[in-house]
Amino acid sequence: MAHMWFGDLVTMRWWDDLWLNESFATYASVLAQTEATVYTHAWTTFANVEKTWAYRQDQLPSTHPIVAEIDDIAAVEVNFDGITYAKGASVLKQLVAWVGQDAFQAGLRSYFQAHQYGNTELKDLLHALEQSSGRDLSAWSKEWLETAGVNTLRPRFETDVTGAFTTFHILQEAPAEWPTLRSHRVVIGLYDVTDRGLQRRDRIELDVVDAETDVPQLIGVQQPDLVLINDEDLTYTKIRLDPRSADTVTSRLGQLPDSLSRALCWAASWDMTRDAELPARQFLKLVLGNIRSESEVGVVQLLLSQTVGAIYNYTDPAYRATALRLLADAAHNALLSAEPGSDHQLAWARALIGAARDDDHLEFVEKLLTGSQEVPGLTIDIDLRWSLVRALSAAGLYTDAQIAQELERDPTAAGQRHAATARALRPTAEAKAEAWSTIIDQPDLPNAILGAWISGFSSHDQLPLLEDYRARYFERVTDIWANRSSEIAQDIVVGLYPGIFVDQQTLDQTDTYLSSASPPAALRRLLIEGRDGVARAMRARTKDASSS
Repeated sequence: MAHMWFGDLVTMRWWDDLWLNESFATYASVLAQTEATVYTHAWTTFANVEKTWAYRQDQLPSTHPIVAEIDDIAAVEVNFDGITYAKGASVLKQLVAWVGQDAFQAGLRSYFQAHQYGNTELKDLLHALEQSSGRDLSAWSKEWLETAGVNTLRPRFETDVTGAFTTFHILQEAPAEWPTLRSHRVVIGLYDVTDRGLQRRDRIELDVVDAETDVPQLIGVQQPDLVLINDEDLTYTKIRLDPRSADTVTSRLGQLPDSLSRALCWAASWDMTRDAELPARQFLKLVLGNIRSESEVGVVQLLLSQTVGAIYNYTDPAYRATALRLLADAAHNALLSAEPGSDHQLAWARALIGAARDDDHLEFVEKLLTGSQEVPGLTIDIDLRWSLVRALSAAGLYTDAQIAQELERDPTAAGQRHAATARALRPTAEAKAEAWSTIIDQPDLPNAILGAWISGFSSHDQLPLLEDYRARYFERVTDIWANRSSEIAQDIVVGLYPGIFVDQQTLDQTDTYLSSASPPAALRRLLIEGRDGVARAMRARTKDASSS
């Protein structure tokens, strides 16, 4: 329905304002769920999924303002990203907090009536909202829509001998590349440890502006166990936790009764891990100590995915085997104790399958596949069966002949995709050569099958087998970009980028190619994004290693 308003009833004049369509549809879909359905925790899912996506995209070198300058169709195609969708929706939520819900909706009704069946630009929407709210939005637009980057808010305070605040400030930071300091409407939540868990004692709502904002309302107030800036998630910003709050979150996050407040703490911890402020092994401890308190299976799935990402990308490689063992042990215990037949049970089963590396865990996985091990309530359907096959194939415990037998069992289109991934995952030089040749030299391969081969090719556990393909990637990437369709070229460029090699050599190879080949802007963007992921992982691994 939102797309019928922004997109059909009123259409953007040019792709610069793509966000008017996509951002609003994303925002409206979550608002509708929380206000009109039983899914009243939709903003929690939004904070965990969409905003996490936006924060990641907004910290890449290729980030761009929500209102982007679009020169050609190739630029449009790579701009269907976390900025256009998730950041735009997050900023709309902040705009609603800034002007008020009633004024926002009144402005939209006026906008649609005035421009129905026509084309508009950003200024047309802002004019309607200014009329309904009485607020000048020109400065707001420049801050939020016309500049890129994400701010960071962190508390700075002092206390006296009784533990009461004598000073309290919110510091706002901006990245050097995008030094805009914005105006934020935020809530500060003060939480105490009680016999009923972590309970919010008070909330302070205020505007945060400039580099430092005083909070005089907190002078003389006793320091709580948790200070949560941007409680209720009104604005789009990264937040930081003071040391006492960080300790409280690590030991008691599961005791926070509100799912959105928990989501903000999860997000802050994940951001600190990615920014090399929190050791990745500490994030693992946080997750394993608190995740089983999460009632929303979507949150559980995301946290498990982030944990795997932290183990492979941000943990010191010397600690990786230990980290995987901890995750697999926790997943095994959670699987056996989860409610039979529940979504949580299935999520833990998939986590165990993905983390299994040691003999005992792999034996458990193999027994699940053969049926000699049963878990009450866990149905080994065809999708879960293929997950088991992929895990055993990656471990070298499933042959090509056995994969072929599985494909005979499931000869569907989905089965063909799963089989392709399993074949690419085999830890042999022959398997990697077959996968590379299939991806690079078979231009008529169906898109879905191509994607399946790509997803199985690269593995952090198989680096020696993939070493030679680093140079070969940069030898072929120009040809791939020139001769494949846009979507397929993007899939190959991103999927085969050697980002699993977290070292200076990958950075140097990327820089050499960028300087010597002068690739088109869209290809350059994808490669710069891949390079940034490697550089970020290097910093995080250094932080994690220093905590050992």
